[in-house]
Amino acid sequence: MLITALKTPHELRLAVPTFWPERLMWENFAEVFRKIPFWRYFANTAIQTVGIVVLQINVALMAAYAFAKGSFPGRDKLFLLVLAALIVPDQVTFVPVYVMMADLNWLNTFYALIVPHAASAYGIFLLRQTFRSIHNDVIEAAKVDGANRLQVLYRILTPMALPTVATLVVISFINSWNSYFWPLVMTNSNDMRVLTVGIAMMRDSIAGDEMLNFHYLMAASIIVIIPIILLFVFAQKYIIAAMSNSTFK
Repeated sequence: MLITALKTPHELRLAVPTFWPERLMWENFAEVFRKIPFWRYFANTAIQTVGIVVLQINVALMAAYAFAKGSFPGRDKLFLLVLAALIVPDQVTFVPVYVMMADLNWLNTFYALIVPHAASAYGIFLLRQTFRSIHNDVIEAAKVDGANRLQVLYRILTPMALPTVATLVVISFINSWNSYFWPLVMTNSNDMRVLTVGIAMMRDSIAGDEMLNFHYLMAASIIVIIPIILLFVFAQKYIIAAMSNSTFK
């Protein structure tokens, strides 16, 4: 991607392609910002991603706490129902959720981009397994000190489950940042487009002439993946620790 992004249109058309560009065309990256309202799309993507990550993590924390440490009728059966949601493809729920968003007049808003993704069955499962590995004596000691349930969850359990939480942040961030189908159908205004849709629109605008502009598409794609790479590099040390606690118990 990087090598292609730094090439000239002439090099892209060569019958025998060159591996390294003759001249590094860094201006290709600047041209991307002129071809599409990149900063607007970037802001929309950031708002959507942060909203989904915050909601998913908090919903998963509270649900996992209830399933791991709570005691109520049908707890385990309800948890199996949550696990069953993992096998339901998005295409099955897309139409009714779209109709719901339309009835609420949420189309073309951040509500439609964020709220339907507020819960993650996988996140609930992963945190539930981690919370189950924490001894109940820790919770009882916190309650003796006067901590309520939210304080136990956010001040005691969450720091102890930090590797799992960090892993879920990475997974949720990547899924949200790379989301294409959902933003495409939920928005039709240029002001609400996200980066993935914006790059696809830029590709469609040069349909039939992609080879001459492929370096711009690669440059835009590189800019889009930079936040994902940075986040992964920062959080990778937590991922193995989280996976080691995710066995079904």
